[in-house]
Amino acid sequence: MKTSTILLASRPQGEPTEAQFKFETRELPALNSGEVLLKTRYVSVDPYMRGRMSSAKSYVAPFEVGEPIAGGVVAEVMESQADQLPVGSLVVGNLPWQEYSVAPAQSLQQIPADQAPISYYLGLLGMTGLTAYFGLLDICEPKPGETVVVSGAAGAVGMVVGQLAKIKGAQVIGTAGTDEKVAYLKELGFDEAINYKTADVPAALAAAAPNGVDCYFDNVGGPITDAVYDLLNKHARIAVCGQISMYNATEVPMGPRPEGKLLKTSTKLQGFIVSDYLSRWPEGVKQLGEWYGQGKLQFEETVTEGFDQIPAAFLGLFQGDNTGKAVVKVA
Repeated sequence: MKTSTILLASRPQGEPTEAQFKFETRELPALNSGEVLLKTRYVSVDPYMRGRMSSAKSYVAPFEVGEPIAGGVVAEVMESQADQLPVGSLVVGNLPWQEYSVAPAQSLQQIPADQAPISYYLGLLGMTGLTAYFGLLDICEPKPGETVVVSGAAGAVGMVVGQLAKIKGAQVIGTAGTDEKVAYLKELGFDEAINYKTADVPAALAAAAPNGVDCYFDNVGGPITDAVYDLLNKHARIAVCGQISMYNATEVPMGPRPEGKLLKTSTKLQGFIVSDYLSRWPEGVKQLGEWYGQGKLQFEETVTEGFDQIPAAFLGLFQGDNTGKAVVKVA
């Protein structure tokens, strides 16, 4: 059996373009014992993938030039040599950008078809929701009445962070890049939302947080983060989740040096990767699922249709095209 696949054609210098992707038809191997044939239903596109397009050493191995790009995928079992995954099962796993693929059953997680939209297992009930859950609740530990700031708040992780902070009784301020996204954050229950492209961010943040900032969930880095540091309270906590403002930089930008502010406020600053919490993922999925079922969590997706549109959906992440989780519906 043959399948269409998307390869990394070359490593980007600066912001990636369509030139980094190549479509190819490849032959699938026959099934061995314990393996399943999968039909891709949804593909996740995520900012962290930009780092894997580079050859630089990181927390996860880079994509290889000339080989398929891989990431979160929801798929349906079409043929099975594994008793635990019969034909028709829905699964989520780290799989190549292909219309069909072969994978060991043990590398996949079976998901229910009736708890939530199946694409949510790439978002709210998947890696992005878990990133929000552990980053906010384990590192920031917001308390009732405290002030939490979330950058990139209209993204897949940020919108969940803000809602979790509200569940914990905090005042929540989010930043986003359009007036429409700002309005959506207010609909989600954010107390304040700031359009960082049109507002004077330091002044707007100071006005929104007159009592200072206790927790900061950092998805973007750059000038927004610099402005938050000026408002940190004693014993503030910062979870560094992403730095998308700098992912495509060809040189390291020079900015304020925050160490003195962190020292004077006894601030905890911790970077993290969601895989640090792998053993606790079932706990996170269970709790997020309960809050979703109770109506305490809402979730937004930007869905692009068509296997051939995966590269465009990925590139759109760096233009702010998505509200919430960006996914591609393949079948």
